[in-house]
Amino acid sequence: DRIIAISGFIAEHIRTGYGVAPERIRTVARGIDFRRFNPDNVTAERMATLSHAWRLPDDRKVILCPGRLTRIKGHAILFEALARLKRQDVICVIAGSDQGRTDYTRELESLATRLGLEGVVKLVGDCTDIPTALMLADVVVAPSIVPEGFGRVPVEAQAMGRPVIASNLAGMKETVQPGQTGWLVPAHDSNALAEALDQALNLTPEQRVALAATAINHARAHYSVEHMCWQ
Repeated sequence: DRIIAISGFIAEHIRTGYGVAPERIRTVARGIDFRRFNPDNVTAERMATLSHAWRLPDDRKVILCPGRLTRIKGHAILFEALARLKRQDVICVIAGSDQGRTDYTRELESLATRLGLEGVVKLVGDCTDIPTALMLADVVVAPSIVPEGFGRVPVEAQAMGRPVIASNLAGMKETVQPGQTGWLVPAHDSNALAEALDQALNLTPEQRVALAATAINHARAHYSVEHMCWQ
C-alpha cells in the first residue's frame, strides 16, 4: 500500500527510478534517540576520558569528522580544505573504523603528511561514544562526495548543539538549515569547505549559543524516534 522513503531525495529516486506513483510514497525521516543525543546527558567525566584517550591538546579547536573510513566520505576534500585553511590552532579528528580498509588508512596518513597536516589531523579509529565526541567538537564536518540517502551525522551534530558543515547533496541538504544550524557546501569543493570551516571556527560565544539552541530545537522537532514512528 505504501513505500517508505527516508528522505525527499530517496522519495524522488523511487518515483523516477522505479516508476512508483507519488501517492504510494511516504517520506519518513530517520529518527535518533534524544536520550542518548542530549548535551545534558554527557558528563564532564566522559568528555575528559575521551579527550585524554585521543590526546587532544587543550589549546586547539576541534574539528570532528565522524564516520567509517571510506573514500565516499570525502576525507581527501577535508584534508585539502585544512591545508588551504592554514590554521595551526585546530586539530581535526577523524573518528571511525576503516573496517579492514587498511590501505585507505595508510593513504590518508600519507596525504596528511604530503599536505603538511601531521600536527593537525588525527585518525583515532572507531568511537563507541559519539555523543561525547560531538560535545568535544567546535565544528562537525560531513564532507561526503556521493549522495547519501539520509546522513545521520548532521542530525546528530545538531542534536548536540554543534555547528555542522555538510555537502549540499541528497538527504543531508534536507536536514541542515544554512545560516541557522550550519553550512552546506558543494561536494568536492575544498575552497568552499575551507571558507565554511573558517566561519564556523570564528563564531563568537554568543553566536555559538544561539546556533546551538536553534540546532537542538530543529533536530528535536523533526528527527526524533517518536516522530519517525508515529508519522
